[in-house]
Amino acid sequence: MALVSFKDISMAFGGPPLLDGVNMQIEEGERVCLVGRNGAGKTTLLKILAGKHRPDSGEIFRRPGLTVAGLPQDVPAGMDGTVYEAVAAGLGAAGEKLAEYHQFTASLADRDDPETLQRMDRLQLELEALGGWESRRKVETILTRMKLPPEFQCQTLSAGASRRVLLARALVAEPDMLLLDEPTNHLDIDSIGWLEEYLAKFRGAILFVTHDRMFIRHLATRILEIDRGRLSDWNCGYEEYLQKRQALLEAEAEQQARFDKKMTEEEAWLQKGIRARRTRNEGRVRALLSMREQRAARREQMGRVGLEVQEAERSGKLVVEARNISFAYEGRTVIRNCSTTVMRGDKVGIIGPNGSGKTTLLRLLLGELKPFEGIVREGVRLEAAYFDQLRAQLDEDKTVQENVGDGKENLTINGRERHIIGYLKDFLFTPERARTPVRALSGGERNRLLLAKLFTRPANVLVLDEPTNDLDAETLDILEELLLEFTGTILLVSHDREFLNNLVTSTLVLANDGRVAEYVGGYDDYLRQHQALAENSAGQAQPKARKPKPKQERPRKITFKEQRELEELPARIEALEKEQAELYAAMGAPSFYQQPGEAITAARDRLKAVEAALPEAYNRWAELEELRDMSKPETC
Repeated sequence: MALVSFKDISMAFGGPPLLDGVNMQIEEGERVCLVGRNGAGKTTLLKILAGKHRPDSGEIFRRPGLTVAGLPQDVPAGMDGTVYEAVAAGLGAAGEKLAEYHQFTASLADRDDPETLQRMDRLQLELEALGGWESRRKVETILTRMKLPPEFQCQTLSAGASRRVLLARALVAEPDMLLLDEPTNHLDIDSIGWLEEYLAKFRGAILFVTHDRMFIRHLATRILEIDRGRLSDWNCGYEEYLQKRQALLEAEAEQQARFDKKMTEEEAWLQKGIRARRTRNEGRVRALLSMREQRAARREQMGRVGLEVQEAERSGKLVVEARNISFAYEGRTVIRNCSTTVMRGDKVGIIGPNGSGKTTLLRLLLGELKPFEGIVREGVRLEAAYFDQLRAQLDEDKTVQENVGDGKENLTINGRERHIIGYLKDFLFTPERARTPVRALSGGERNRLLLAKLFTRPANVLVLDEPTNDLDAETLDILEELLLEFTGTILLVSHDREFLNNLVTSTLVLANDGRVAEYVGGYDDYLRQHQALAENSAGQAQPKARKPKPKQERPRKITFKEQRELEELPARIEALEKEQAELYAAMGAPSFYQQPGEAITAARDRLKAVEAALPEAYNRWAELEELRDMSKPETC
């Protein structure tokens, strides 16, 4: 039995439906990634699953006794108490009693007082009755793993630390289903790696929304996509989903182009006038009216973000040189004896644990802070544009237009004058949205707004502090392409491993003790080099034992039956691919979702079967080809 099922769920907030007749179900043990553009309705769907929103129409079926825990995208107002108490709250009654016990024991002054001992005994008995000792182990394990200080007050925490507390509260409950909205935001790379391992072993079902493509690749066993109110189900991993989705979009575009061409021809016929009132002509008019209705009901894909960097005059060859710089806060050394040189055109990634000093290092290199020791030498003709992860450059009370234009109606972008509304359309802000106060924007919209503001000024040095948070995958790809083509210099702080791999030419890695090491290449390159250094160090300390060579087995010959199977496989693969393309085209047609539910389900089931059969056929073909080649007699 499915944990939860949706039947014809619809939801709208005054505009086109975010969810339009959605059907889906989540099974035990699945790890499902929910993808879609910013504003497509991902968070809305999660809130419906969590019971925080009621859909406008449709039915929801939940398994009796189902337990659900989640991580919201934004930190709720009014988080108080200690971190320990907030995390323990995820365990319900046992957690409340555990928090009471923890608070009581932490405040004890006299443990020998009879009244105190009596109350402690009572609390211990109550805890034991609720299974509180196991709850205590769970809370302490999660706090340690997430590197959270148990006695800190929640109201004093940063937004990033508060999200980690909420994530810990969701994980400690070990529910039947976890709902995670951008779980990697504000986590350092080590914490993301631990979270991946934890979720991979999690026994319940997981539905998560994230922009982190490597996180999706490592975890997702299935992809759900929200696009123009519809929910598509892809029973495969992320890489395969990208390929199949592209094929489906191409088929949809081709079908719509044929439809539009036919409609244009029919409109031209109608304008010439109907010469005779024949039945067939009246039928043709009715068909055209039906086509008009279908075209009016069609929801176009959201446009692509039009990012464009204003490049300033080239900087000098040297951008910045740091020699043996150190910096400390309140007696704690944050940067220790760091040396690096950044040249024009370098794209430098900066990674490290939260609190290790990544932003501090940026400010030192930019000259905003003076090192306690060492020298920072800046190059000439530097024009830096700074992307702030805390979005402090945005005024919450001003509108989108006011934040970007600073009172101006027109902007000069790469020598061309543009109206601010037209410029904001490139960043997917409609005229109505451009007049919306910043406080009403989603996280992804705020990041797009900050990029829009950033790119209004000419720059030859881009300083980006966590620019990928809350951006959808398509905008992230466009930003990545733009930065790859940027001829200036980039300093990038990010926890997005794939973004680092695809973009940076070198990586500065900070440790908690203030040391900074430099590696050539991106995140994976750093891992390889770091591992090689560790193995060399271990090899020098202790020589490696030689491994005995395994005996080589003689290859067996291909059988007659396998030979026949090999000959038939190309035709079978061709038939499967043809059927797959036909199913994609059918599912891309507007009329597909007007069929009875049984027909839609049957088509989806058949598509899943074909998608499962194709890789198996390809693998079998490669296996038999290799076996046939090994069976051939050697020639000289």
